[in-house]
Amino acid sequence: MRWRWLSLLALLLAAPAAAQPDGAALYAQHCAACHGGERLGGMGPALLPENMGRLRPAQAATVIAQGRAATRMPGFADQLSPPEIEALAAHIFRPAPANLRWDAAEIEASRQVLAPPERLPARPVFDADPLNLFLVVETGDHHVTVLDGDRFAPIHRFPTRPALHGGPKFSPDGRFTYLMSRDGWVTKYDIHGLQPVAEVRVGINSRNLALSSDGRFVAVANYLPRSLVLLDAGDLSVKRVIPAVALRGGATSRVSAVYDARPRRSFVVAMKDIPEIWEVSYDDNAPPVFTGLVHNYEKGMVEGLAASQGLFALRRIAVEEPLDDFMFDPAYRHLLGSAREGKTVVVNLTVGRPVAEVPLEGLPHLGSGITWTQDGRRLLATPNLRRPEVSVIDMADWKVAARIPTDGPGFFLRSHERTPYAWTDSMMGGPGARDTIQVIDKRSLEVVRRLRPAPGRTAAHVEFTRDGRYALVSVWEDDGAVVVYDAESLAEVTRLPMRKPSGKYNVFNKITLSEGTSH
Repeated sequence: MRWRWLSLLALLLAAPAAAQPDGAALYAQHCAACHGGERLGGMGPALLPENMGRLRPAQAATVIAQGRAATRMPGFADQLSPPEIEALAAHIFRPAPANLRWDAAEIEASRQVLAPPERLPARPVFDADPLNLFLVVETGDHHVTVLDGDRFAPIHRFPTRPALHGGPKFSPDGRFTYLMSRDGWVTKYDIHGLQPVAEVRVGINSRNLALSSDGRFVAVANYLPRSLVLLDAGDLSVKRVIPAVALRGGATSRVSAVYDARPRRSFVVAMKDIPEIWEVSYDDNAPPVFTGLVHNYEKGMVEGLAASQGLFALRRIAVEEPLDDFMFDPAYRHLLGSAREGKTVVVNLTVGRPVAEVPLEGLPHLGSGITWTQDGRRLLATPNLRRPEVSVIDMADWKVAARIPTDGPGFFLRSHERTPYAWTDSMMGGPGARDTIQVIDKRSLEVVRRLRPAPGRTAAHVEFTRDGRYALVSVWEDDGAVVVYDAESLAEVTRLPMRKPSGKYNVFNKITLSEGTSH
């Protein structure tokens, strides 16, 4: 009997281990048709670590098994075993292909003109004020609602690419808007005709886009590939692809942000991995600028290298560490930028070097900062992603004028030139904080009211009507709402059901650079 047990044990030990599921083969069979053979995206989004956001492999496995609501993503629990689902989830978190290319040729091949100019209507196809419209981005089911800002009634609702990233940008006359998804699709949409005009894929993982003040060019910041892409704003054709390469040493960088600097007729660009700020001119007659401006801190001087001029002339400004986020002063002479793990600095764009440091702890969200004038002083205020406060800075000397306590860390801060109040959320806080909107008196720099549009549910992102009479707040949930408040009495006026309305953007406030909204 003992011999039989020993023989059986020997056979079990000699048997080959059960084959592990092949994640690559499973991907090719079940996923490639929608997400592309190289995981670069297609009908579905790109499936690369850079594009997953905060999704983790365990969460990805749940999506693979159960599917995702409001998308074309089906569940595979009835086709794949749990080990196969785990292998597939692990596969999509593998690094991007080393030979990945998405240059001008690939960009141009993806471009589609959906409505040529002769098919666009001569006037709006609706009777609402075209400058008091809101675009409400609903990430719950990947749609945008065009909302009448006078009647607070939806005019139209259209589908978008998944995971729109950053706010839409508007042409100078407010007619067209430009939308960008996290996996690099840029869509031009005709608001007057309520129809898409053109679409192009500029990258695999993109951060935000900017539109030149003259309406001629679109600039897109890419994480993957590491580049800045410049498009013709008319038909989205490629004008230039600029690899994000450091002046010295050849290191490459993700491009973390690009914004339009209207008075300077240039795009200003932040690099995430190299200590440089770029300024790219869109002035056809730009004077000579240095392609390399390197600040020598030991010698206390700026060393200039080869000059270029005219359209897309590139200037580099050296900083001590990469800047993750930034905003401009109203004159666009200074840039206030923050490093993710470091200090906040003021860069004078005219002389091309840092001129001050601002003692802000945590991580100020400068992309959501606003300014206003109080007693002849220009103040700048910013929420903080890590600290429960709004920091107020005197822009005359770049000193902290006040720290306004809030219920939790916040993401958005908004106001309007016709209201004495600034509104901020605490959406980065925990339970009991993230459902709160704090209303701050811009004169006393104190919280004067707390609003809870939906107790226990996330409240965020305020935007005002063009006249500043009403403030719109998002209940940031899949079965959420846009809640309209009277900006003077702070009373609720109405609420509109929406699918996770992540942002609302008023055409007039954006094209006129209202001091109460981000630019």
